[in-house]
Amino acid sequence: MPVKNAAKPHSRAHRRPVATGARSALVDLPPAGCDLPVPPMPPGREWTVAEATRWRELWQSPQATQWDDTARGTVAVLVVYESAILAGEASAWMAQEARYASEALGLTPKAMAALGWRIAESAE
Repeated sequence: MPVKNAAKPHSRAHRRPVATGARSALVDLPPAGCDLPVPPMPPGREWTVAEATRWRELWQSPQATQWDDTARGTVAVLVVYESAILAGEASAWMAQEARYASEALGLTPKAMAALGWRIAESAE
């Protein structure tokens, strides 16, 4: 597991540890989402405007508060797979990989429950 650099500005290293085990408390994710800077998209391909928008949406989600920089690759492939799915150009394995990436990132209700995450009630 890579070491998180707590000295780096806007480090995600300061997040609370993920709860494990049935007796662990849930981690409340902020309903307003993540306010850390959105990392740059990886080089190596031309990103569309829609993909860049989705990239920002994912990195501003409540779940992104629990990700570190190693999640960049998973987020990138999810964006590519989702783009192919929505364009009707995805194969079955791409759809399956998109599901796996979503679960790894805690983006589904089932994955959030397995990770011990919940979106906190907003204070309205």
